[in-house]
Amino acid sequence: MREREIPWVTSAPRGPRARRTCDTVGMRITVLAGGVGAARFLRGVKSAAPDAQVTVIGNTGDDITLFGLRVCPDLDTVMYTLGGGISEEQGWGRADETFGVSGELAAYGAGPSWFTLGDRDFATHILRTQLLAAGKPLSEVTRLLCERWQPGVRLLPMSDDTIETHVLIDDAGRSLVHFQEWWVRLHAAAPALAITAQGAESSAPAPGVLEAIADADFVLFPPSNPVVSIGTILSVPGIKDAAAAKTVVGVSPIIGGAPVRGMADACLAAIGVQTSAVAVAAHYGPGLLDGWLVDEQDKTAADDPALAGIAVRALPLYMRGTAATAAIAQAAIDLARELA
Repeated sequence: MREREIPWVTSAPRGPRARRTCDTVGMRITVLAGGVGAARFLRGVKSAAPDAQVTVIGNTGDDITLFGLRVCPDLDTVMYTLGGGISEEQGWGRADETFGVSGELAAYGAGPSWFTLGDRDFATHILRTQLLAAGKPLSEVTRLLCERWQPGVRLLPMSDDTIETHVLIDDAGRSLVHFQEWWVRLHAAAPALAITAQGAESSAPAPGVLEAIADADFVLFPPSNPVVSIGTILSVPGIKDAAAAKTVVGVSPIIGGAPVRGMADACLAAIGVQTSAVAVAAHYGPGLLDGWLVDEQDKTAADDPALAGIAVRALPLYMRGTAATAAIAQAAIDLARELA
């Protein structure tokens, strides 16, 4: 739903690829974000809408305590990526990282050995843990950490309350493990019988989250995991209803029946959703999702009756470089403005 008009302007022609662009001054965009895919998409948003006010609501269901330190992988991936400190090769963790502390911990036999933290990354987790222990909420801690990185967006955790995604697996008997153990140690090889965001039902959105959604011109879902990233954020009471009241455009994390990155297919199987661009959009549903970007190879989704009520647009969705990523973000913004 459009709250106010933002004028279109036409850029100076620059050959056959010249296209109209949007004056982004004063535009307010709220993005629900997971990890690597969301962080890279946000780079595109910043490029396509350099003057927009962008608020990012980050998933905290992946958060875990390791070696006594509170680790927030998705918040840190967004912060490092937009702040220029990410390892471009991995898409997570710090650039030019060393692993002396992890090596020393391993020499002591301290675990877990399956989750490796770099020396530079340790500093973030040490400071975060100190600030949390001093009584500061996660939203305030995140703001303080971002003062160093200057990501160019307002980064908010979805909640200040502790929420952790756990997975019920069938591994020689049923057992409940933290999502990180299932994802990193087991590589999602053990079938997931159920995925739950423990603590979500009694949590509250972090300060500013509902306001950021209500005040936005539109809300974007990046190509993040629909179950354990976007789905976990939406499980916090109040967030899904707030988003449903706005124009929401999502970018499919599935191309040609396979995840763009990671093992989202294993997560989708756990909730009985097929690994396809159509099935993910139908899972969100027209009550939440207004527009959906799919890759060109999934363009038949536009005519699928399962997506009745959702505007579907097809374009290349692989984020191969700055220009391609900015084009995807621009398409999401254009569709959101069209539907608002």
